[in-house]
Amino acid sequence: MAGPLSRVRVLDLTRVLAGPWSTQMLADLGADVIKVERPVLGDDTRHWGPPWIKDEAGGPTADSAYFSSTNRNKRSIAIDLSKADGQRLIRELAKGCDVLVENYKVGDLKRHGLSYEDLKAVNPALVYCSVTGYGQDGPCAEKPGYDFIFQGEGGLMSINGEKDGEPGGGPMKTSIAITDVLTGLNATIAILAALEHRRNTGEGQHIDVSLLDTIVHFGSNQIVSYFASGEVPKRWGNAHPNLTPYQSFRTSDGHLIVACGNDGQFVKLCAVLGQEHWARDPRFARMADRNINREPLIARLSAIFEQETTAFWLKALEHCDVPIGSINTYDKVFEHPQVVARELKVRQRHAAGGEVTTVRNPIRLSKTPIEYLRPPPLRAQHTQEVLAGVLGLSEQELRQLAAARVIEIATKDE
Repeated sequence: MAGPLSRVRVLDLTRVLAGPWSTQMLADLGADVIKVERPVLGDDTRHWGPPWIKDEAGGPTADSAYFSSTNRNKRSIAIDLSKADGQRLIRELAKGCDVLVENYKVGDLKRHGLSYEDLKAVNPALVYCSVTGYGQDGPCAEKPGYDFIFQGEGGLMSINGEKDGEPGGGPMKTSIAITDVLTGLNATIAILAALEHRRNTGEGQHIDVSLLDTIVHFGSNQIVSYFASGEVPKRWGNAHPNLTPYQSFRTSDGHLIVACGNDGQFVKLCAVLGQEHWARDPRFARMADRNINREPLIARLSAIFEQETTAFWLKALEHCDVPIGSINTYDKVFEHPQVVARELKVRQRHAAGGEVTTVRNPIRLSKTPIEYLRPPPLRAQHTQEVLAGVLGLSEQELRQLAAARVIEIATKDE
């Protein structure tokens, strides 16, 4: 790969979402990411279906769409880390890698002789990133947890969802596993920073990134308001606690998002709606006044927007400099002219013979554009390629390891 990280090799001991999200980002940026999976079972998310990726005949493969969303541009090998020979292979691979990313429970890899201290002894320049639920220390460090748990414990669900007393009111998680995705991005940022430190000093380091830390930090905008005022943030549904009008409205056939971020935009909105006097009304003239008097203003706006279709309002408000938008289902997202123009859909030929479609990486680099060279791999697809090419193992050694069930070699290779 010729991307900006083309000289970086990553040993990926992660599974599910947060860790693989980070390593896919690194792979998209050109790093050689070697994904280590369990023999036979592989990454948990390979089995999180339906839907399944289709083979050449249009039937389902053994791999889920979930797994495929976060594992492209990687090479997959299968090694049993519970066996001494498997641990030896990981140590040998770590010698030749720049980065190792893992999301095992705290202490698990230490029992296998694969902790940061263990691998630092064989590769002092190794950047070793641990992604866990609660972090490497503290009273909860050894507890397991998934994204949903941290959306609750970290406060996000307390401010997400319809207002109490409204239909459907109450705490709500986000449909996307946002804690996992954000933790993966934080891990990527930390890895790039550690690589820069290593470039200057020659030394690696241990990175500690947790889901709980990430989701609490994500709430900073609301939390700092709480620190300043002492008032615990609450749920606002699709409204905004500091901006009015900044929410969705019902139209005659759907919904419309209107987002006025300042007084000038509100003046322009009122002009299009033929309600210029609202902008002069002392209850609504300034943002602070609109926030205090949001209920009568929202009632007036709602009565107007309900009279016409979403398409009517999108056209009517198109050129008034007020941010507006529709609420699209994902089929409509990929019909959006800007999404089409930006080519956000990526199609690749899958190793099983069919096609896998993923979403383009949002990073645009003018000199080293991201390439999509490897589709999400089959489990153990590259075991032979990596162990022979990186460690120099002979075909006989590979056969012996496979016979001892230390490694798995896929029957269908690239």
